[in-house]
Amino acid sequence: MSENKKSCTFELVKGIIKENPVLVTLLGMCPTLAVTTMASNGIGMGLATTFVLVCSNLVISLLKNVIPKAVRLPCFIVVIASFVTLIEFLLKGYIPALYDSLGLFLSLITVNCIILGRAEAFASKNNPWKSILDGLGNGIGFTLALFLMGSVREILGSGQWFGIDLHLPVTMTVFIMPAGGFFALGVIIAVVNKLAKKAPPQELGCAGCPNAASCPTYTKKDEGGND
Repeated sequence: MSENKKSCTFELVKGIIKENPVLVTLLGMCPTLAVTTMASNGIGMGLATTFVLVCSNLVISLLKNVIPKAVRLPCFIVVIASFVTLIEFLLKGYIPALYDSLGLFLSLITVNCIILGRAEAFASKNNPWKSILDGLGNGIGFTLALFLMGSVREILGSGQWFGIDLHLPVTMTVFIMPAGGFFALGVIIAVVNKLAKKAPPQELGCAGCPNAASCPTYTKKDEGGND
């Protein structure tokens, strides 16, 4: 694989796993906790945010040499707000139920720190194609995190998933309340960090080497595992 393809693949994948905006960098906490009482709401918010991320990254990357540095942040917000307004119109016109469920938090995508952060840290410094991949990767990572949160809270809190009754013997309403959201998020972050945690590097020494006895630098103290 060429270096260019490797770089593009990295830009796409990093936001999904290694630099997941919710589970790793802990950004976008307000919508994560507010709209994830249902899995469908989590997917809706995630896809809306992904649309704004990709489009704003593309436009900002194209205009990065035109926008004056002194007013770059206001310009970024204007670009982001334009796409937020567009997605609001689309949802209100075609998916009004989802529009009503997301409520005020749909408009607040404009000030979502994930979008402004990617615009400032990446799109304003890279070419359009990489900026699109960066926005898409972070959007997918954000969507997956919200979907996971919404699924856990909906299943445990109401015994349903996408409106389908799972006939659970016990449900815990606390999971669809703010306290349950904080608890579910903390547990999910802990599990993800545990799974992603790398094994600590092993201490190297001469004791395990089959040729240790013939090595001129080997001494008895190396049997303890130290060089």
